[in-house]
Amino acid sequence: MAEKPQKSKKPSWVIDKERARRAAAAETVWLFGLHAVRDALSNPQREKLRLVVTQNALDRLGPLPDSITPEITDARSFDKVVPLPPESVHQGAALEVKPLKWGNLTDLALSGPGRPLLVALDRVTDPHNVGAILRSAEVFGARAVIAPSRHSAPETGALAKTASGALERQPYLRVTNLADTLIELQSMGYIVLGLDGTGTEPLPDALRELAGRPICLVLGAEGPGLRERTRETCDRILRIPFAADFGSLNVSNAAAVALYAASQV
Repeated sequence: MAEKPQKSKKPSWVIDKERARRAAAAETVWLFGLHAVRDALSNPQREKLRLVVTQNALDRLGPLPDSITPEITDARSFDKVVPLPPESVHQGAALEVKPLKWGNLTDLALSGPGRPLLVALDRVTDPHNVGAILRSAEVFGARAVIAPSRHSAPETGALAKTASGALERQPYLRVTNLADTLIELQSMGYIVLGLDGTGTEPLPDALRELAGRPICLVLGAEGPGLRERTRETCDRILRIPFAADFGSLNVSNAAAVALYAASQV
């Protein structure tokens, strides 16, 4: 009697990749706060699953898309109905959604709207900082904000609330390896500029010299700054000049200053 052929065992990396794909497909995000919820409801690209509101919040949200039916709950029981982090300022409105899909980095980098300007974040994990950076990126016309899939702030309600609507409009791309992505951008003609307090060259001087060139600004987490491989990958390491020898900017403020400077050349 012939033996049945054994099924070949999948390599562990294939199994891990399949698990990650299934987890991503099942992932949902709860957005909260009137502004964040209203902007998500009006975004046709956002897949909306469940809207929980108080009657007062529903009255303030305005017309809803036909695709969703609100679940009205009492303000006193809101926190029991919706799984939000403690102390979330939800204003009686929460929307469960799927994370946005922004498509291919190459397409955005080469033919996205506005000037060829990108922001890359190295291990910036605070959602409030990332939300503020998304807001600045939208204001100053960056094509995308890029961050590694691991060790960075994911798309969350807190991030969306800080972004004040920018999360629905400003591409936020998570990549597997930040340094490899920067090398890919360099192959597309981007000049990669790392921002660090140890830089000897002032940012405004470098930007004037590079006027008209595609630029990617790279910022690291407060404290650790840029990782070694990230620094080595950057074409230049620059600093924001200060008027005094003390004090420093947090990463979201540094991003806003750098984006403004880049938008002026």
